[in-house]
Amino acid sequence: MSVPSSRSAPGSAAAGFLLAAGMILAAVILGRALVEFRAADRYVTVRGLAERDVPADQAVWPIRYTVTGDDLVAIHRDVARAGDVLRDYLAGHGFRARDLEPAPVAIVDLHARSGGGGGQVAAHRYEGQAVITLRSDRVGAVQAAAAEAGGLLARGVALSPGYPPGPQYFFTGLAAVKPEMIAEATRDARRAAGRFAADSGSSVGGIRRASQGYFSINDRDPFAPQYKRVRVVTTVEYFLAEGTP
Repeated sequence: MSVPSSRSAPGSAAAGFLLAAGMILAAVILGRALVEFRAADRYVTVRGLAERDVPADQAVWPIRYTVTGDDLVAIHRDVARAGDVLRDYLAGHGFRARDLEPAPVAIVDLHARSGGGGGQVAAHRYEGQAVITLRSDRVGAVQAAAAEAGGLLARGVALSPGYPPGPQYFFTGLAAVKPEMIAEATRDARRAAGRFAADSGSSVGGIRRASQGYFSINDRDPFAPQYKRVRVVTTVEYFLAEGTP
């Protein structure tokens, strides 16, 4: 029967010491990593808003007019004459031929549409429907022409109601205001993050993540469609640091 040598005891003790030291060091490193992770994981998500009212820079006015009669040749002649009157009217407001886009004339048989079912029969058989679309960046001039269009009736041209009922207005200069509005929305988001940080006893750090919302362009109000409201919302995540700055 062999007896273990006492010489192995110091070696075992040294190995045990090294193992314990390693475990302590690993625990320290892991604890520090967890603290750093938790510090880096503290963030706040906020939204920033930017709005701007701008005047429309493009107007589109589909001008619809009709002519009725019982003779197709006369209908085409009267539609052409009404178109000439309308072009002359628009030229008086400074618009040129290149600003106008005529559409093909549509002829409707009013008697056929009534179906002969004993209902009310139209006074004339045919109706010629025509559209001339005015496109211009002279928004004020389009407004004035539309406002005074009632005078066309005295010249034998009856404008038809339709949709849209008048000119439509657009803003096409988004590219020019986009960078400033994104910066403004980001500043608004940082102010919101600052208020949150102050309430929680923290300070705002760098940006963790940011996403830009889409730009919307709508009428400023129903009574002034020639003015638009441009709006963008950005979502930003900011890191939070311990303590106030």
